Amino acid sequence: MGQKITQPLPPFSAELYQQKIVEVNPVNRGGQVEKVVGLTIEAQGPPSFVGEICSFETLSGQKVMGEVVGFREGKVLLLPLGEMEGIGPGTPVLALDQTLTTPVGEGLLGRVLDGLGRPLDGQGKLKTTDCYPLMASPPNPLARARIKTPLSLGVKAIDGLLTCGQGQRLGIFAGSGVGKSTLLGMIARNSDADINVIGLIGERGREVKEFIEKDLGPEGLARSVVVAATSDQPALVRIKGAYTATAIAEYFRDQGANVLLMMDSVTRFALAQREVGLAVGEPPATRGYTPSVFALIPKLLERSGTAEQGTITALYTVLVEGDDMNEPVADTVRGTLDGHIVLSRALAHENHYPAIDILASVSRLMIDLASAEHQKAAALLRELLAVYTANEDLINIGAYVQGSNPRVDLAIKMYPGIQRFLRQAVQDSFSLEQTVELLKNLVAEVEEGVL
Repeated sequence: MGQKITQPLPPFSAELYQQKIVEVNPVNRGGQVEKVVGLTIEAQGPPSFVGEICSFETLSGQKVMGEVVGFREGKVLLLPLGEMEGIGPGTPVLALDQTLTTPVGEGLLGRVLDGLGRPLDGQGKLKTTDCYPLMASPPNPLARARIKTPLSLGVKAIDGLLTCGQGQRLGIFAGSGVGKSTLLGMIARNSDADINVIGLIGERGREVKEFIEKDLGPEGLARSVVVAATSDQPALVRIKGAYTATAIAEYFRDQGANVLLMMDSVTRFALAQREVGLAVGEPPATRGYTPSVFALIPKLLERSGTAEQGTITALYTVLVEGDDMNEPVADTVRGTLDGHIVLSRALAHENHYPAIDILASVSRLMIDLASAEHQKAAALLRELLAVYTANEDLINIGAYVQGSNPRVDLAIKMYPGIQRFLRQAVQDSFSLEQTVELLKNLVAEVEEGVL
């Protein structure tokens, strides 16, 4: 006799039954690996599309995920989303008929995720109920609201002279070790944004925890989501990390929030895409970067900004190679964004932090965001700084004779105050109103008509 059923069966639902039938896919699309060259896996079948996720079953029974990145001579080209150990000729490949998504929801706040949206902080499962696709189209340009509302970032040099608006996209250009991460941490703690989404793309593993504990701090993490795809991860995972951070920011934007998206760095995103492009056979172009790099950068950056509801204010760091501000990635990013902040190694050597080169930086929307009085004070400070910089060598060697030029005399007089305004300790925070007031007070003593 069979085992007696003690639990009552749920009532039959024809609607649910039909739904399950529709969801079932009775046909498996499979294939097998033919060869592995470098990062690329070449397979005979399965019938698939670019961006589709496939599963490899290794001899040990483990499953490794991969993504279809192209086709060549009737073969499917895939890149792994994990380690390739155990994959070889004859390894079965199964197409899963799905693309990558990331979990989204309020439960992400305070969490640290990997490049594929999986928890990395050991705090258990994510308490989310929805998913967003990693790949999405930017908002309709005609549906974007104009940027008219300033956003305080809590840094005097930026708020006073490079005012940022809600939905604006700014680039932070700097070489290594000049203070990008510290500046991002200050902004994450002090900005007026509702939520921070921070993408650490290609960072050293040591720097991730250091950034979270030292630069971001508990107060910053509490209203942030951190996506970390470290440099040891496969190139495809680093690329997906940038898309994961952007998709999470889009979710909170769609809820009507003013989101601050910070990505460090676009350069490492470009380097990862170069690896992928070269692996699938793209020709190297400018400095070895493949054409797909310069096609994908605008697609990624344009997803931030204003939308029908909510905004994504974005700060993208660019790690310039050899402090060359005109290298290809820097040029592409600079031409796409709404302004750029340049960090100077020379200022960092002088212990001037944040090491922002005001004269080399610009916010293209400041004219629409700042009051006339604010703009006048900022323009005067810039002019005084430019006059001093142009004559700095003469001043330092004692060749300049006081009284020779009233503009230079005034610049020398005001320079110590300008330096105090532009410097800021890591733990200090200033509101936009406080910054504007300090700026006005600084230039108030300048006599009318001197410049």
